[in-house]
Amino acid sequence: MEIQGLPGRLLAELGPAIASGELPEGTVLRAEELEERFGVSRTVVREAVRILEGMRLVASRRRVGITVQPRSDWDVFDPLVIRWRLAGADRSAQLRSLGSLRLAVEPAAAALAARHATDDERRRLSALAVELTVTARAADLAAFLRHDIEFHSTVLRASRNEMFAHLGDTVGAVLTGRTEYHLMPHQPEPYAIRLHREVAEAVCAGESERAEQAMRTIVEGSLTELNQQLG
Repeated sequence: MEIQGLPGRLLAELGPAIASGELPEGTVLRAEELEERFGVSRTVVREAVRILEGMRLVASRRRVGITVQPRSDWDVFDPLVIRWRLAGADRSAQLRSLGSLRLAVEPAAAALAARHATDDERRRLSALAVELTVTARAADLAAFLRHDIEFHSTVLRASRNEMFAHLGDTVGAVLTGRTEYHLMPHQPEPYAIRLHREVAEAVCAGESERAEQAMRTIVEGSLTELNQQLG
């Protein structure tokens, strides 16, 4: 999710500052100070604060101001919160947390997808497996990332579990973060591409155990690579 215009510019300053701890829990911001510091109107400040409140990063109280909230209150699944945390010193912990989340969810989602995917979703997964193979061989990481995000999001949606489906943007954010911060191989590993094809084939064939195991191997491999790269 990208926030456009002046509210987006203000968020691009405040969000990372909160996520990194530069503005720690309990910090009180004043609307008039933000207006003056960033040269924006009260309306822009209110819009930006409304979005930060929606993420539970801040709470706004009359006569108190805009107070940075404890990390335990944050909406840690929000893609922007993930992006801001990945941009700061919290990157390693954030990536490991997201990797553990993927390991808990995606294999189960793949098993359910093998049972519940529509014909269109099965065809799309097959096509994406081909696209991943082509873009991996070409070492086109930008195109590979787009297809990889769609592949995993499609599996989550095809599970027909609305809670899993809602995590599509979260998984997309961690895949994007690994690429942007050069925590992916320069060329995707052949074994990972083969496993994506296996997930697609298993879902298309309705083989839930095979789909679950292939997805588990993908996510475990990704987490192992990440831990090696992060030391």
